[in-house]
Amino acid sequence: MNGAIPGTVPAALDKAKFHDPHRTLDGEPRAVVTLSNLETLWFNTGTLCNLTCTNCYIESSPSNDRLAYLSVAEVGAVLDELQTDWQAHEIGFTGGEPFMNPDILAMLDNALARGYRVLVLTNAMRPMMKLADGLLALQDKYGDQLCLRVSMDHYAPNVHELERGAHSWPPMLKGLTWLGKNGFAINVAGRTLSGEDEAGLRQGYARLFAAHGIPIDAADPGELVLFPEMDDALDVPEITSACWALLNVSPDAMMCATSRMVVKHKGDAQLTVMPCTLLPYDARFKMGSTLAAANGAVALNHPHCARFCVLGGGSCSAG
Repeated sequence: MNGAIPGTVPAALDKAKFHDPHRTLDGEPRAVVTLSNLETLWFNTGTLCNLTCTNCYIESSPSNDRLAYLSVAEVGAVLDELQTDWQAHEIGFTGGEPFMNPDILAMLDNALARGYRVLVLTNAMRPMMKLADGLLALQDKYGDQLCLRVSMDHYAPNVHELERGAHSWPPMLKGLTWLGKNGFAINVAGRTLSGEDEAGLRQGYARLFAAHGIPIDAADPGELVLFPEMDDALDVPEITSACWALLNVSPDAMMCATSRMVVKHKGDAQLTVMPCTLLPYDARFKMGSTLAAANGAVALNHPHCARFCVLGGGSCSAG
């Protein structure tokens, strides 16, 4: 691994890094990850969002439509292939804000009716609350098979709003509280942007959840997921094949060992399968238009692969 010395402020990323899919800048064999089993299939429902966050890895906004809205028919066709050839147990929907997609409730119903556990990533704001009746109907029909993960970047409103924008805290908290009071299966996605240690962060969230009667155990990493920060302009070590043993990390623990994401790039007639939720645009990671075509190994040839998955221990699935 070549990169910044641990404990120092990272320098700017050397632009010569993360180019050769087979070798790192130092000439070492680049780490690759093989799909061991497709356990979680993600759909990016489109990059349009009601917010423009300061550091959104996918650059979602009210004007970013680089990933077009998926239709319920397109999702259904992929799920048909999934049921035929794979043993996945979880379907994830992300964006953008998934509840802005006009077909979202029908997509959720389609996946839930097939018996999959369904996870939706949402900011729990007005787009979600406009569909409250439809969500309650799905919950009545499927119960805890449907889980919603709410983005709360920090337990302090002012820190959350530094990332999400002014006035974003009250509607998020209202939506999260509504989900909890109505018995939805919920968890929260936080971030480490404040620089606090994990124990301090979890204690802060715990106080907030207790104060508002939100039924989430902040000590449980599955109920409060804390994601590492990502900035692909900052230096990070490239991951070589030798790093697995050096770091005592298994390639089978990487997101791309068990996940794929389906997207529709603006202007494309066909869907595209990408290795994970973090790399929606990079053409080097396009794996084809079917799940069968996306069965190949993934070279860890992007800063996010190193910073989020290998060194940060991040994963977007619920399992």
